[in-house]
Amino acid sequence: MSTTLSTRTLNRTLLARQLLLERTATPIVAAVEHLGGLQAQAPIPPYLALWTRLDSFQVDALSRLIIDRSLVRMTLWRGTLHLISADDVYLMRTALQPELNKWARNVMPPAGRVELDLAELARITREYVDTEPRTVAEVGAHLEKHFPEAKARELSTQAQMLVPMVQVPPRGIWGVGGVPQNVAMATWLGRDLPETAAVPELITRYLRAFGPATLADMQAWSRLTGLKAHAAGLDLVQYRNEDGKVLLDVPDGVIVPEDTPAPARLLPAFDNVLLGHADRTRIMSEDARSRWGAVRNGVFPPTFLVDGFLRGTWNVVETKDTATLTIEPYFKTTKQDMAGVVREAKSVLKVMAPKKVHVIAAP
Repeated sequence: MSTTLSTRTLNRTLLARQLLLERTATPIVAAVEHLGGLQAQAPIPPYLALWTRLDSFQVDALSRLIIDRSLVRMTLWRGTLHLISADDVYLMRTALQPELNKWARNVMPPAGRVELDLAELARITREYVDTEPRTVAEVGAHLEKHFPEAKARELSTQAQMLVPMVQVPPRGIWGVGGVPQNVAMATWLGRDLPETAAVPELITRYLRAFGPATLADMQAWSRLTGLKAHAAGLDLVQYRNEDGKVLLDVPDGVIVPEDTPAPARLLPAFDNVLLGHADRTRIMSEDARSRWGAVRNGVFPPTFLVDGFLRGTWNVVETKDTATLTIEPYFKTTKQDMAGVVREAKSVLKVMAPKKVHVIAAP
């Protein structure tokens, strides 16, 4: 009979696997690979995601790894931009490509959907981005010349789904910015994707970062279907959660006791730990989830954890001389718990605005 794991046990285990119970000395590339990549719709979140997980993290070190192509920014899970290692591109983008192809077919609005030859669209895009980086607008305008019946914006979105492209520096470099430009992944990294993906390896990688978890959790993270068949061939152990659902895990996955202390943590927007499961009760209550999810266009705010669970949001507003970090709890928080959040807030301001006067606005 499978062992039942409490919600708090799953919480502490998830925090440990997400490097959030204690900061570690894991090298940056190894950490990004272990975490399965980092959401990177905006330039800053990957830096903060690593700052909150790694001991003595330096933003310049991450910037150098993007510049030297050890890490790349590209469209992956859920059709959004992620930061992953150059080596992991060949596993993750290959696994996801069939799903991205499906999404490309559904980009056009239903009322005005135009049936395009997507293979031809991909070919034209690949040739255009093969030799030099192009902006999204440039890609869209180029494709519109070939497909005048469609709109440039939708065409460029389809192109990003169909053709593996890397968003090149200086975009994504701390303190630099720049207009987003994309070049063919094969041009940037020197080789193309393999023909098939090692989906069982992807499942194992997911469980090491997010497990124990259900098949539904794996699908929510990856958007891939047919995972049951791939998981069946793996050597996995089973647990159950408090609702009786079967959880899968790697045999050597460490389960962390529920009474393990969990320090306050500040998380960036779109942090992995909040997006890795279909059932998110191991990291947030239903009340917290409803508040966290009540955002426009799916733009989730930076958040903070207290006792391992989502407790509220934070934000930084900078002026010429000051940087003010405002903490907004969802629920009543004790002074002791808030003190831990404030300590983290003071530390993150030293990273985000080292030369400005720091102000913490907290209840």
